[in-house]
Formats: sequence, C-alpha cells, structure tokens
Amino acid sequence: MSSTMNNDEFNVQKSKFSAYDRLSCENSPMNMSPWNQSCNLNAINDDDDDDDDATKNNHKICLIGSLVREEGHIYSLATKNDLLYTGSDSKNIRVWKDMKEFSAFKSNSGLVKAIIISGDKIFTGHQDGKVRVWKVQPNNPSSFKPAGTLPTFFDIFKASIRPSNYFMSAKHNKASIWIKHWDAISCLSMDHNHGLLYSASWDRTFKVWRADSSKCLESVKAHEDAVNSVVASADGVVYTGSADGTVKIWQREFTPKTIRHVLVQTLLNQECAVTALAVNKSGSVVYCGSSDGVVNFWEKEKKNWTHGGVLKGHKLAVLCLESAGNLVFSGSADKNICVWRKEGCVHTCLSMLTGHNGPVKCLAVEQDKESTTSDKKWVLYSGSLDKSVKVWSVSEMAPIMHNGDVQ
Repeated sequence: MSSTMNNDEFNVQKSKFSAYDRLSCENSPMNMSPWNQSCNLNAINDDDDDDDDATKNNHKICLIGSLVREEGHIYSLATKNDLLYTGSDSKNIRVWKDMKEFSAFKSNSGLVKAIIISGDKIFTGHQDGKVRVWKVQPNNPSSFKPAGTLPTFFDIFKASIRPSNYFMSAKHNKASIWIKHWDAISCLSMDHNHGLLYSASWDRTFKVWRADSSKCLESVKAHEDAVNSVVASADGVVYTGSADGTVKIWQREFTPKTIRHVLVQTLLNQECAVTALAVNKSGSVVYCGSSDGVVNFWEKEKKNWTHGGVLKGHKLAVLCLESAGNLVFSGSADKNICVWRKEGCVHTCLSMLTGHNGPVKCLAVEQDKESTTSDKKWVLYSGSLDKSVKVWSVSEMAPIMHNGDVQ
C-alpha cells in the first residue's frame, strides 16, 4: 500500500532544525511553508548535546538557494559533474556551477523542452520538433558549440528520395518523413550502455537514435495522442506515457542489421492524461504521474508487474517525476514538490517543498558530495514556470513530519 495525504496533514506547524554546515537559506526570498524543513541558523535546538536531537537535525531536507534569471520559464533541467543545465522558453541553455552562472548557449528556434547529457555531447529537445546536439570544447570546458541536429540534413535528403519513407501525419494532413518529428519534442532519455538516445514527441511517436552517429534507427507509433514521457532503463526496457491515458512497456530487440521495440504490456489505461514517468535505478519500480495529481506505481516481481498503489500528495497535475535511491520526487502544477521515501512496499511523504510561485515543470537530482553509505544525501533541482530554479538538500534519513513533530 502507499501513503496518502489528507487536508489536515497540509496544515502541520513548522519544525525547528539546527544549522547545516555548508547550507544557508538566509538569502532566500522564499516564504517557508510548514512542510519545508528550513536551514534556519537561528532555529537551533537548545539541547545541542542530545545525541537523538543531533541525529534528527543532521538528517533533513532543506533549501540551499535559488537561481533566478528573468528571461524565461524553466522547462528542462539536467545535471552532471557538478554542472547544472537549464532550458527555458527564451531558447537559451544556461550552465551553472556552484550556484553561479558558468556558461550559456542558444538555439535559433524552439523553446528548450528537454536536455540530456552523454559524454561530451549535450542533446536538447525543442518545441519545433528538432533535437539539437552541442559539444563541449576540450580546450575550454565553458565553451559549447553546435554539432548538428537530429536527423542530419544528409539523412533527411537521403530519406526524401524514397517514397516509402513518407507517411501521412494526422495533425497536419500532409506527407512527412518518418525520421523527423513533426511536432514538439516532449522528453529525451538515454541508454548509456548501448549509446541510444530516445526522443518522445507530441506527434505520438518515440524515435531511437544512435548517439555517436546521429542516425535514426527506428520510429515507433506508440500512442493515440501526444507522448509526454519516455524512459529507457538499463535492462533494455522502455516506458512511455501519453495524453491518451496509457502507460506502455516496450522491449528492445536487436537484429543483425537493425533494432526494434516490441510492445509487451500496457500498465495503465485511464481517462486522465499521463504527464510524467520515472523508473528507479534497478528497474524494479515504475512511477506514473497524471493530470489528476495522482502518482501510480508498479513493482516488478520476476517478469510480472503488480500495481503497488497510488501516492496522493498533490491537488493539481503532476508535471515531473524523479527517482533517486529510496526516494521519489514529484513536482506539480500546484507549485509544490512532494518527497516520498520507499520502505518495502510502502511510500511515505517525508516533506512537501514549497516556495515556487509557478508550476514545477522539471526536476533533476544528483548525489550529494557529503552522502555516505549510512546516510545517502541528494541535491534536488526544481525548475518552475516562475523563471527560477531552486536547489534542495535531501537526506534519505530525514524524519517524517506529522502534526508538527519530528518522528
């Protein structure tokens, strides 16, 4: 079963926590909510010698700071090697390091709806249906140069010669080449083990690309409406979620000359649109966020998937999901982020993070440098349509908030 949240639980009183060495929220403009465990340096427990209190105060969730640049709403995030990449409707991709702007590069058209990193390449998915490729310059790590688009001009020209490469697009009612997306890119995912890039689109398809050659290997007509999310797991399974209300599982199969994805199961078929997906590292749990604010999840037992329950923490649509360790993060149009901890088959809401003034559109997470085996810690980034990114520190050992007390 999963934990649910009622309205009374949203009205708990704020708890006090001691200082956290390297974190400070003193300069944050955020008005802290009862659910947000603040790094308030003035809110130090008087009994500092109490080992239990010290342990509780060390394992917590708190705001590190905010990144604000008044140029556009934040639609996409990615993080790797202490660098944070942010994409917005200004068409800019900005790179941040140590909470400061490190570099930036800009596309010619199409707001940046997705970002993913593979080696020295950065792939960005755009509203205009294109996937753009950027490369880090080896002699200047702060310099990013355009390295083409997917598909390449040569591949488009080559495919256009053969009539069999065309199909009639339902939306535009005109012939389109199968290797091109004819509507907005909604999501990108990467199978790093096989060097495969997946792009999902509102054109109802997902496409598979060879990351090193930019070649389109396959185009899959996956759903009856816009594909809002695609996630490729390490075990060769691909998950897609759509505005048609379905979540589908696809098995990747290699043949001597090509690759194909076969539909093996439909996990969900509902009236509400599926808006976000996440899979844990082991591939044993898949999470699905919907336009009704609910997160469904399934657990894998041998080769079978069992519906584990629902996580009810949001009042509006879930727009983004991330999984890290035993934690799951859900961002919503209600401007809040729920932090869930999985223990066995039960999920408990540890905290609700507030402070954004617009819908939380995207999340990214990386392991904290101070993380240990006994206390895994994560740095969570949340991007919003309020033009800001907030940075949070989250401990897997964080106490559960209940009636204003730490348990």
